[in-house]
Amino acid sequence: MILVTGATGRVGYRLLENLDDAGAPATAMVRTEAKAVDLPPRIQPLVGTLDGPPPSEVLQEFDQVFLLSPDIEAQAELEVIFVDALVAAGHQPRVLKVAYDGFQDPDCEVRFMRSHRQIAAHLDRTGLPVSYLAPNLYMDELASSADAVRDEASLPFPAGDARVAMVAARDVADVAAAILTGGTAADDGDVLVLTGPEALGFAEVADRISTVFARTVEYADLEPDAARSALRDGGLSPWEVDGRMELFEWIRHGTMDTVSDSVQKATGRQPRSLEDWLDEARAVFLSRPPGMPPPRF
Repeated sequence: MILVTGATGRVGYRLLENLDDAGAPATAMVRTEAKAVDLPPRIQPLVGTLDGPPPSEVLQEFDQVFLLSPDIEAQAELEVIFVDALVAAGHQPRVLKVAYDGFQDPDCEVRFMRSHRQIAAHLDRTGLPVSYLAPNLYMDELASSADAVRDEASLPFPAGDARVAMVAARDVADVAAAILTGGTAADDGDVLVLTGPEALGFAEVADRISTVFARTVEYADLEPDAARSALRDGGLSPWEVDGRMELFEWIRHGTMDTVSDSVQKATGRQPRSLEDWLDEARAVFLSRPPGMPPPRF
């Protein structure tokens, strides 16, 4: 039995769809019963949180756990609490943990990566069998700039001339499903870096957007002050603003430009191209759906 945390997010929900399609026995951990309403039909809900996990007798039912949580200040603390609950259950489930590519670099001081390093160090101490998915920047991040693309013909990101091998969230979910259902192997300690098929500069990304949507869109390389202001105006906390600025400073140094073949090896197909992702996300760029988060690049 598979337990999926982060079940309603952009990776977790797509993973549940894959597991449902495969007929794999899976349970989604959700914060409230209301969150379970839209789960895929054969997915069982389980009410619980990382800091309020299900009791040991329930956790003992799961031999695999997909571990994913949002990039918030308490992320490491919350995941450690949940990992300790898995250990206390006493049955040593296999953990598939999602972390940013870069968490494995001890010199990376981006707070998101530091949080994942802390969690990974704790997992190592517990002795639980664990493998890691380390995605590059998600193509889905581009959706946060849909308003600017649509209304201003602009793609605003503080990325300089850096090239980034962005990956679709759906590809990350596909790799996770392949591992959790036994379609591909991931050994204890493995780190699978997940990228798209090519590394692109944001000016090139703007060109691809222009081609797909048949309108001219220009890349706007935001200065730090403008980027901070945009993030604050988008409603992010000071901690989140600082984290996003650290992340893009890391990106500006060319640290996310390496292309891997992990998606192809795990799924048997090439990762989605940016054009394919944009075509699938067309509705987001044509009109802002209800509930769309504010711009946060």
